[in-house]
Amino acid sequence: MWFFKLIFILAVAYIAVVAVMYAAQTQMLFPTRLATAGQPLLPASAGRLEVETPDGEHLQGVHVAPAQVLPEERLVVLGFGGNAWNAENLAAYLHGLYPDVEVVAFHYRGYRPSTGRPSAAALLADASVVYDHVVATLETERVVAVGFSIGAGVAIHLASRRPLAGLIVVSPFDSLEALAREHYPWAPVGWLLRHHMSTVEDVRGLTTPIALIAAGRDTVVPPRRTEAVRQAAPALVFDRTIAFADHNDLYGRPDFRMAMLEALARINLPTTH
Repeated sequence: MWFFKLIFILAVAYIAVVAVMYAAQTQMLFPTRLATAGQPLLPASAGRLEVETPDGEHLQGVHVAPAQVLPEERLVVLGFGGNAWNAENLAAYLHGLYPDVEVVAFHYRGYRPSTGRPSAAALLADASVVYDHVVATLETERVVAVGFSIGAGVAIHLASRRPLAGLIVVSPFDSLEALAREHYPWAPVGWLLRHHMSTVEDVRGLTTPIALIAAGRDTVVPPRRTEAVRQAAPALVFDRTIAFADHNDLYGRPDFRMAMLEALARINLPTTH
């Protein structure tokens, strides 16, 4: 009898954990409160942008003008951060990397001060709205999208919908479902997951030049999830793995910075160093 009681208790516990995961998955995937931490000091050239989505939400963004105006055609680096990034941090980081180009980053939907509720579908759809607003406001169609982690999926999806001059993707994964299965192999992910992002499907057939950078010891996005994107990308012009780096300590490494600079140069754009 004790054996059946143990099985029953374990089954109830399993169902309870799965139910909590189902209910909390949006908060786990999009930690909006965590993203508000750390407001950087933006340069004096920074300004604010705002665009309204077709369903009436308001997305807030940051535009940082270049340190100096170069004679070449205007270039905009449009950033899409990881799920715990905010637009100020992302814009400041990208401006530090590329001080001689226009930098734009928007708070994702539901990431204050942007309104609405975050979801994978919303992030993907909003990317085109942001792109259209940037092209119209800054009067240029020379846009390079830079995406980090989940933002890499957003950037690649944008490239499948809008003409981009290039893509730089950091720690991309093939799909949210595949990534969830990596971290929760014991859970019925196919039944539970409400948010879907199939980066590997979006990247197939792209003619946009793609630069890919990954961490050699990434425990958040395992290398095999990135390898699937690498194998599917038909226009991969730069591929760099930063050895011994993990998902979150990647960004402060000098070799990562050099890789980001080389990536922008390799997609046939002016270098910024």
